[in-house]
Amino acid sequence: MKEIHHWIDGKEYKGTSGRFSDVFNPATGEVQARLSLATKAELDHAVARAAEAQVAWGATNPQRRARVMMAFVGLINRDMDKLAEALSSEHGKTFPDAKGDIQRGLEVIEFCIGAPHLLKGEFTDSAGPGIDMYSMRQPLGVVAGITPFNFPAMIPLWKMGPALAAGNAMILKPSERDPSVPLMLAQLLQEAGLPDGVLQVVNGDKDSVDAILDNPVIQAVGFVGSTPIAQYIYERAAATGKRAQCFGGAKNHMIIMPDADLDQAADALVGAGYGAAGERCMAISVAVPVGEKTADALIERLVPRIEKLKVGPWTAGNDVDYGPVVTRAAKENILRLVQSGIDQGAELVVDGRDFNLQGYENGFFVGPHLFDRVTPDMDIYKTEIFGPVLSTVRAGSYEEAIGLAMSHEYGNGTAIYTRDGDTARDFASRINIGMVGINVPIPVPLAYHTFGGWKKSGFGDLNQHGPDAFRFYTRTKTVTARWPSGIKEGGEFNFRAMD
Repeated sequence: MKEIHHWIDGKEYKGTSGRFSDVFNPATGEVQARLSLATKAELDHAVARAAEAQVAWGATNPQRRARVMMAFVGLINRDMDKLAEALSSEHGKTFPDAKGDIQRGLEVIEFCIGAPHLLKGEFTDSAGPGIDMYSMRQPLGVVAGITPFNFPAMIPLWKMGPALAAGNAMILKPSERDPSVPLMLAQLLQEAGLPDGVLQVVNGDKDSVDAILDNPVIQAVGFVGSTPIAQYIYERAAATGKRAQCFGGAKNHMIIMPDADLDQAADALVGAGYGAAGERCMAISVAVPVGEKTADALIERLVPRIEKLKVGPWTAGNDVDYGPVVTRAAKENILRLVQSGIDQGAELVVDGRDFNLQGYENGFFVGPHLFDRVTPDMDIYKTEIFGPVLSTVRAGSYEEAIGLAMSHEYGNGTAIYTRDGDTARDFASRINIGMVGINVPIPVPLAYHTFGGWKKSGFGDLNQHGPDAFRFYTRTKTVTARWPSGIKEGGEFNFRAMD
């Protein structure tokens, strides 16, 4: 049985805890590897070594750090297929979706090549008689990233790119369900020129998370996962004086106005609701058509599209629409919630409960489900299902529709489909949700903007990637300087390039 270990000080580090976690092939249900789980002592050792390595890395000028990011981009592109295959085999995503996972992370690394500009401070000359004032953005030291299973490449890259480009060392604790790609990325960073010890990948479970939160050397923690864990990490990190940005669950609504292009809206809902088997924090899980006529016409368009979805393993070809969910427990939870929807009175229009894939009977596949006439008191509306289940809540008016999204406890993403500019502008202005799409179903911002939800979808003041990431991973120092005036003799006549 293959064993997966840690990455510490630029090499594989075999754990000594004797505790392991199984890594499954979600398509077959078989265990394909065992993952070593770290002890607190091993985590603390990785932190201590990272703190030593960070001193020289933080003192390296930003342009040289950016060159490492530039080389890293080239290496990721070189190994794209290899990374995507490893990702698909452990997560279950289709091959094109796995490449998309890597690509959206790669774009953040590309943005980080601009770190020298992003780290520039401010300057005021002659703030007083002979006095200049300027600010510096300096790294925090050692920071940590705790990342989820559903984007095993993208979110680690979102965390490590800005943190490292800003001059920090990072402890990365990826999900124990699909750990191979983060370790492969660490090896590529070493090849790109990152000094040993600056990025440590430590695999573990809750014990490792708590060790990160309690370690006094770690100055900041970035997390993505479920809301209860996000809130736990945020509160515990704050109690120990750490910065924290913690992103949790979602229940993303898409409002379909009567004037919308319903074929376009239906296509968008199928892709956003069922892509990646619904295991996305930006998946659309609630469709809100306005008016009975709109709802009937939308359902009429959705049903044939959903029934044609091809579900299968990533090895079945690029025309597979989505693969299995990540674990058997996840599959069972999805089916339990589907049954609760039936029991509570929702109309199950497309029933995927009996889905069975020949030759993969033990895999974690879940057929697509479509509910109609869902109401806000139902569990399938209140809960993040994280599976291929789309709920339709019929609204009598625009105000009722926007009220549904605004009153839900989650506020990650939302979308509206309409041809009316006034409606779109009003929606974007009023909605209390962090990321908004107008005729765009999954409004994930590009790398040079920031990603973050509101309400119980996000805890902390600063978002992921974009300029916010560099603010999060640095602290500002302001200097007030006064020098005696006078002219010194002599001069240099050679233009000195950067050493």
